Amino acid sequence: MKKLSVKASAIALAATLAVSFSASAHRAWLLPSSTVLSGEEAYVTFDAAISNTIFHPDHFAMNASNLVVQSPEGEAVDVENMARGKYRTTFDLKLNKEGTYKLTSASNGIRAFWRDEEGKRKMWPGRGEEYKPEEFATAVPKKAKDLRVMQSSRRVETFVTLGAPSNKVFTPDNVGLELVPVTHPNDLFATETATFKLLIDGEPAVGAEVEVVRGGMRYRNDQETIKVTSDKNGQIEITWPQAGMYFVEIGYEDDKAQKPATSRNGSYSGTFEVLPL
Repeated sequence: MKKLSVKASAIALAATLAVSFSASAHRAWLLPSSTVLSGEEAYVTFDAAISNTIFHPDHFAMNASNLVVQSPEGEAVDVENMARGKYRTTFDLKLNKEGTYKLTSASNGIRAFWRDEEGKRKMWPGRGEEYKPEEFATAVPKKAKDLRVMQSSRRVETFVTLGAPSNKVFTPDNVGLELVPVTHPNDLFATETATFKLLIDGEPAVGAEVEVVRGGMRYRNDQETIKVTSDKNGQIEITWPQAGMYFVEIGYEDDKAQKPATSRNGSYSGTFEVLPL
């Protein structure tokens, strides 16, 4: 399997960004079989999907073509045995160095939406098409009806640690909406409070809306959603009510977009394992 470029994948606008628009009503997630491991080396198996029910693949498989895995030293790492089925993508990751690994699927770019003279909805670039800035002037009518030009980013992420945890992979890319751990994401325990900082293009994401849901929602009537909002420094605090796998979903929007966009939004989805005390 070829090695994936961290920078290229972080800014790529191909199939993954197309998925982010078509599946905005659904949740994208990376689910590791374990997040904290010991020994000289170990394997972790991952599921990657976009679903209605958290951690239950029931909609379609995530496109993992731009998946980036960073080693504890920040180097790109290959995954093994990747396979895409109807409802989920699976792959294995070999951990052969002590420390924390970060897995990310990210996209960033500009999209335009409008209606033509017949009232039909139009979009550029089209689904699955690459964003090319030089084509904007000719592809998007300047005086189109209901024209909206959006700068959008999407990031799906999780962390796993072999042996002693490390922090190098927490260095932000400063592209799109990012979560920077203050509390280590593989050192989370039930009833304790974790702190994270949110950034939008490298600056504090103030007022970002956060929802936290524990896995297993398929087997309970109440989703038990925890809602928090980032403070003036972009920080959030989450108190985990009990042990389990948790899905953290974050949304952000403002008017500080790069031209020709007039609005900027970002989304973040992360999977975190909370252990019992």
